[in-house]
Amino acid sequence: MRARGFHGFAHPFDRLLLMLSLPFLDAPPRFLFFTGKGGVGKTSLACATAVHLVGQGKRVLLTSTDPASNVGQVFNATVGNVVTPVPGIPGLDALEIDPQQAADAYRAAIIDPVRDLLPAAEISAMTEQLSGACTTEIASFNEFTSLLDDETATAAYDHILFDTAPTGHTVRLLQLPGEWTTYLSDGKGDVSCLGPVAGLDRLRHDYAGALAALTDPTRTRLVLVTRPQRSSIREAARTFDELRELGMTNAHLVVNGVMPQYAAADAADDVLVDAVTGREREALDAIPADLAVLPRTTIPLLAFNTVGVPSLRALLDPDATPAAPASDEIASLPDGLTSLRDLVDDLEADGHGLVMCMGKGGVGKTTVAAAVALELASRGHEVLLTTTDPAAHLSETLQAEVEHLTVERIDPEQAIIEYRERVMAGKGNALDDAGRAVLAEDLKSPCTDEVAVFQQFSHVVFRARKQFVVLDTAPTGHTLLLLDATGSYHREITRQMSEGARFVTPLMRLQDQSQTKVVIVTLPETTPVLEAQELQDDLARAGITPWAWVVNASLTASAPTSSFLRARAHAEADPLARVNELCRRVAVMPLLAREPVGTAALSELTRPAMEGTLTDAH
Repeated sequence: MRARGFHGFAHPFDRLLLMLSLPFLDAPPRFLFFTGKGGVGKTSLACATAVHLVGQGKRVLLTSTDPASNVGQVFNATVGNVVTPVPGIPGLDALEIDPQQAADAYRAAIIDPVRDLLPAAEISAMTEQLSGACTTEIASFNEFTSLLDDETATAAYDHILFDTAPTGHTVRLLQLPGEWTTYLSDGKGDVSCLGPVAGLDRLRHDYAGALAALTDPTRTRLVLVTRPQRSSIREAARTFDELRELGMTNAHLVVNGVMPQYAAADAADDVLVDAVTGREREALDAIPADLAVLPRTTIPLLAFNTVGVPSLRALLDPDATPAAPASDEIASLPDGLTSLRDLVDDLEADGHGLVMCMGKGGVGKTTVAAAVALELASRGHEVLLTTTDPAAHLSETLQAEVEHLTVERIDPEQAIIEYRERVMAGKGNALDDAGRAVLAEDLKSPCTDEVAVFQQFSHVVFRARKQFVVLDTAPTGHTLLLLDATGSYHREITRQMSEGARFVTPLMRLQDQSQTKVVIVTLPETTPVLEAQELQDDLARAGITPWAWVVNASLTASAPTSSFLRARAHAEADPLARVNELCRRVAVMPLLAREPVGTAALSELTRPAMEGTLTDAH
């Protein structure tokens, strides 16, 4: 048996590819939750699974709760906040839940009944308190609770697929203690998650049913989607650990986008194919034990974007692979893009300031932050390189001490401990035993966890007045929404702190580009760019404008000689053009033949252009 190759010619697939098996679809339960980092392909996989199941005669509802959802784009159809039949695929309906729209409706449901009963100042305070991450997540989950709990409403479907599972943060919020409502009504105090809890208490029975469905292995399967990359695999392991502790134990692992062996068939002297294949093999050999024991499906990288039904079918069925466009022509970068070194030249002009590298996990924020910090230090500037990302490994990335460069880490666990102790010693002293018990429970909430880390972050912002501070931020939307609701953060600190305590709210410094340069890092792929655009929109609501974008791991910038990789490079054209539209300052970094680990490799990312092209530099 032979399959069509990456540019229309017949190439023999390796044996494993020909015998592609799909363990994650063996006897699938009614609910399938696809989760993973941005860019791993979970939306494509969810859509392909829906098409696959419909092809077996099943009725399927595909639901997305991802803020950057592109389900409609994948199907070349308009999908919105109502259940919509997917054109050309009888038996498949789709629904894209808009988290912001859901949050607006959730806010209104809580505030409207008391709008005429309370003073305007209290209504304003409630509105802002309901503008954070907790409300957005709970509102989104509230939208599809009925899909999990109301059998009557979904009786027409054999399977319901969710693109993006609820995070451990959401599930913990659903488990908040019910006695908080009584404590609030008695006027004894307040809690950090007041807004979400106020709405949850009305529907606690419904949520209990939803949680029962999530944790029932006969009804729900968690599909952990990863790429064959260390950072992506680490994120899958972290997600599984968190959700497993909360009772979601029925999990399968899907390794997506593995370089197919046939890609090297006409690679000539292209070292990139072998290098990527070697890195993937090392990452999979080192897979954590908890993931290694899960049923695993391996899906090969395709030479084209999975957009449209034929491509979706090909993702799970090699025999259905359509011919990709001819790849003899070399893809080129859009005009106006720059290099990482050029960005550092501009950063250096102010002599100090905060550089915040932001973006989803797995896009290369740590690499970009380390390279920028290293280059600034090599020019004689005092630089602090730090992170709020619990999964970051700055020391492993640098692998050496560097003159003028200090490496630190904001330890979330330590920050939370110190914050809880400080609040209990301050605000807690004025409460009776019952009040202290509830305050202690409040301080276990994920909302206050993030406030604790954000408070540490504010001290880092303060230090940037006199030196360069390069911050590798955590890949979480919760912290970003705290920036959006800095007023809520300010009031939270005021409420929790003892009277007279001093604190700094950093929003004004973040809004001033002479003090703070926000650099959004992404990949040249559809979903990561959409997620980065969503991040830019979130920051805009807080009055923060990104200073630059960095597109990492671009095949176009690498100029590969392999026909397979050239075809992949052509697929970057639309994402790169979109990034060029979204920001006036964009740097592109090539996909590297060797990982940018260690000071020598990191320094190559900012070497002068005259010393070599993007291709021969790596």
